[in-house]
Amino acid sequence: MATDILFYVLAALTLIFGALVVANPFSRNPVTSAMFLVLTIISMAGLFVLLNAFFLAAVQVLVYAGAVMVLFLFVIMLLDLKEEERRKIKLTGLVAGVASVGAIVVIFVRSLLAAKPGENLPAPSAIGDTATLGKMLFTNYLLPFEIVSILLLVAMVGVILLSKKDLK
Repeated sequence: MATDILFYVLAALTLIFGALVVANPFSRNPVTSAMFLVLTIISMAGLFVLLNAFFLAAVQVLVYAGAVMVLFLFVIMLLDLKEEERRKIKLTGLVAGVASVGAIVVIFVRSLLAAKPGENLPAPSAIGDTATLGKMLFTNYLLPFEIVSILLLVAMVGVILLSKKDLK
């Protein structure tokens, strides 16, 4: 019963903080959005703990909330953004972005509908068994792992390009 309540609280916090990363009503400062991203990552780590995936929770906090967010904050602070110097949103970029997100959502929904959840899964060997996790990650799930790493790289480049000043 307590784990159910904790799950719903952590899931709600994850969704709320994730929405505040994108649509931050408190401040237009990108550092505030980065701090909400740290809170999102920490609440997701709490969800991993509820799933008895302690290693993933620790990696989530250490790697993403620690190292990656420090890198993002350095990039944001080195750009030295001011509110009045932000670029205007162009219609072509907005249309291309919405079309890209729409295509990704369509692909995601089609793959979810075609998936057979729980089929051909190995039996869980032990709680927190990192050797099995590493073997599965770098053999069966190597392509999704590399796609996520490229997605993080593209996100970092996107942050740099979106917050870059117009040179005239």
